[in-house]
Amino acid sequence: MAVQKKHKEALQVQTETLRVDPILIKEKVKTFQLVDQYTELTLISAVRNWTLVEHELLARGRDHDEWREKHLQREVEKIRIDHLFQSSFSWVGFLLQKVRNLFWQSSSGSSAVVSGVPGIGKTTIVQKIVYDWAVGKIYPHFQFVFSFKFRDLNSINCRINLRNLILDQYSYFGNVLGELWKNPEGLLFIFDGLDEFKDRIDFADNQRSTKPQSMCTDPECWCEVSDIVYSLIQHKLLPGCSVLVTTRPTALHLLEKAEISVWAEIMGFVGDERKEYFNNCFKDQNVAAAVFRYVEENEIMYTMCYNPSYCWILALSLGPFFTQRDRKQKHVPKTITQLYAYYIYNILENHGREIENPRDVLLKLGEMAFTGISEKKIVFTNEDLIQYNLQPSQFLSGFLMELLERDDSVHSVVYTFPHLTIQEFVAALAQFLTSNSGDMQKLLSDAHRMEDGRFEIFLRFVIGLSSPQSSKPLAKVLGPFCHKIICQVIDWVKEMVGEQIRNSANKLDPRNLLNTLHYMFESQNKKLLQEIMESAEKLTLCYLRLTPIDYLVLSHVIEFCDSIRCLDMRNCYIQYEGLQRLNPILHKCRALRLSFNEFGDSGVKLLSAALRNPDCKIEELSLEENNLTDSCAGDLAFALNMNRSLTALYLGNNKLGDSGLKLLSVALRNPDCTIQKLHLADDGLSASCVEDLVSVLSTNQSLTSLDLSNNELKDSGVKPLSVALRNPNSKVRELILKEVGLTTSCAEDLASTLSASPALTILNLGYNKLGDSGVKALSEALGNPNCKVQKLRLSENGISASSMKDLACALSSNCSLIELDLSRNKLRDSGVKLLSTALGKSKCKIQKLRLDDNRLTDSCTDDLASALNSNRTLTELNLEYNSFTDKSVPALCRIIMNCTGLAWIKLWENKFSSNGKNQLKSLQDTRRGLNVVLSAC
Repeated sequence: MAVQKKHKEALQVQTETLRVDPILIKEKVKTFQLVDQYTELTLISAVRNWTLVEHELLARGRDHDEWREKHLQREVEKIRIDHLFQSSFSWVGFLLQKVRNLFWQSSSGSSAVVSGVPGIGKTTIVQKIVYDWAVGKIYPHFQFVFSFKFRDLNSINCRINLRNLILDQYSYFGNVLGELWKNPEGLLFIFDGLDEFKDRIDFADNQRSTKPQSMCTDPECWCEVSDIVYSLIQHKLLPGCSVLVTTRPTALHLLEKAEISVWAEIMGFVGDERKEYFNNCFKDQNVAAAVFRYVEENEIMYTMCYNPSYCWILALSLGPFFTQRDRKQKHVPKTITQLYAYYIYNILENHGREIENPRDVLLKLGEMAFTGISEKKIVFTNEDLIQYNLQPSQFLSGFLMELLERDDSVHSVVYTFPHLTIQEFVAALAQFLTSNSGDMQKLLSDAHRMEDGRFEIFLRFVIGLSSPQSSKPLAKVLGPFCHKIICQVIDWVKEMVGEQIRNSANKLDPRNLLNTLHYMFESQNKKLLQEIMESAEKLTLCYLRLTPIDYLVLSHVIEFCDSIRCLDMRNCYIQYEGLQRLNPILHKCRALRLSFNEFGDSGVKLLSAALRNPDCKIEELSLEENNLTDSCAGDLAFALNMNRSLTALYLGNNKLGDSGLKLLSVALRNPDCTIQKLHLADDGLSASCVEDLVSVLSTNQSLTSLDLSNNELKDSGVKPLSVALRNPNSKVRELILKEVGLTTSCAEDLASTLSASPALTILNLGYNKLGDSGVKALSEALGNPNCKVQKLRLSENGISASSMKDLACALSSNCSLIELDLSRNKLRDSGVKLLSTALGKSKCKIQKLRLDDNRLTDSCTDDLASALNSNRTLTELNLEYNSFTDKSVPALCRIIMNCTGLAWIKLWENKFSSNGKNQLKSLQDTRRGLNVVLSAC
């Protein structure tokens, strides 16, 4: 077909060259052959998060190394661009596609989505696909490829059909399109930049499927551009054709309900590709090596180097520092703000003379950029420029051409900043160039309150530009920054950041706190940092996957504290490298919570060094679930022998084993050991380790809390432990033996301990098999006047009503027990009736009673209510997971009203009607501090 040959020739001419901006501004823009300059970017098959609540560049930088590792481990697959329209990339993918086709009954055509952050190479990949098809390299089964940019489609303000949409861009098709419609399987439509489209295409909108005017099923049908795109992707228009859409991650949620066969994401540069890029930027390879080495050593800059556009900004900004002898190395940018300041400075130095007042132009440009950030707008038109008194003719000058990229499309001229972060920097810079200071603090507060992250980097830049180190080079060309604005920014940081740091323990979102720390880092204001961090109590960053940048910032900020009360980094996926970056400040944290991370034995070696630091202030160290084995026990023991600050050590859910405990016990036997709380739950311990534990208990005078839960100690292990606890010198107040395999056989030994231990006040024996005979033995001990136990937990121990008479007898005379947990047993109504006889006695001081999940019914509530009629000590009663109905409501109401000290009564997962629940819930307002809980939330 002649038109196909002409079409391929036209596309080849359009796509065969690649425009590359120079690194040195005085050089001219270079044009290369696409095949010579194109570097394959890593494209992976994956469905990413639909929502993005932080800055895209940082979010993807944070994920980049993780996804690279998954690719190396073959958990995600790398896709070649010539495979995007294959049915699958794996057998699993093939099966999934078959299932989808069964339900959707879609034709042979498929839709693919390629996402990526700004500057990652989406448009370049589209150009490569079109070029390769035009020269016959890929996709021979497609007879025609039609490529559109959403930014071009924005200029179409009237209804149009697919025929005219194609003819507007490819006029040579004339009247032959009718023939193409007959073979839709041979057509590929490409739409580049969904995030730039002015109209919203929401595939979750059910109205499109029910309203004919929202559907387009005929290529000759006149409708909105958005309806054409929607109908092509959903295979309603030209079913059998294929569609490729590119977008930024922020628009992915629009496609969540679309019929997409392939999801892919451009990951950018991996491994040595970053170094290769810098080598290609400079003719002098010594300069290239020096620049890359500097970037590699700066965690912030290197982490973001997966993005080609960002690499270009780095090379352009840093190049002069390594090519000009008069630039001193010590002035090389250290923060993102300083980097961008030099980027703009270089442009101004080379083009500033081309216009009379660059300060005024940057102010106007910054105002437009700020509006764009506010409205999530990255594409600007001539009308936008005119609105801000920027004449399009000014773009004939090199100055503005360096700051905005002009794109002459088929329908109109549009402008974009070379990179989203440049738009954000120019918007921030404009705040300091105005003569009208306005209410800067209100602007910052409003921006900070935005929860979708759109102002995150803008705020960092504003705070960074308040620092002389960042503003100095720009002030040389633009004149001094507005002093009043600088003061307002610093005051806002003091007030807002200071308040957040002071209240960080009170449920502050960890991501917001991390952003706050980044603000402080960008400021590089040591005096301000010291002033704010002096009031720091607790920094909670739980559940954040931190990047090298984040570790660097955190270390920098804490460096200005003498000490910090608590650094909570549980579930932060910390590995050895992350802990290494924090090593300089770890010793300053009085409570250091690092549980549920991944740093392993090698990480403990670093922590041991912090514990040996003469200035170590660590009092509490939490290391649960960190893949620790006996290999780290020696280092930890050595540190404990030297350390005199640590009082609480949590090592549960690891694999220390008996051999690990043996090594630790050497340090624990040291007379100078200060450990008071030692938690070793689920550590692979057995009865074999008890001998070492006994030796510790016989000599250690500081240990007051010991948790050995979820270990296979069994009766044989607990018996000698019980003997040790009866030692008159024992200081152990709390012993936790949950789920350690206990039976009735050890009950007598435990009972003797309850009677004779000089310190034991808390005993947790939950999830064992003590049974009724075991409870009878313990009850006898509870009746002993020497028994000091205040809290006894016996949940899920196979207890029935048979032992309740003995327990009730003990409670009637026991004045020390204030908490009793009998949950998840089989007391039934008869057992609670027996227990109730004790609850009404004056000597019974029970404050918290758990009877949840005990197969209770309405038959026992009257007895319970009568027993508690005059009770003044009960503060918490748990009756969840039983079978109470509305018949029990009057009795439960009496309990609530008569137990005047009751603060919590938990009743959810019973069988109350809505009316019954309302009656009970209404009592909550009768007394201050009363909580009637009838649901899980």
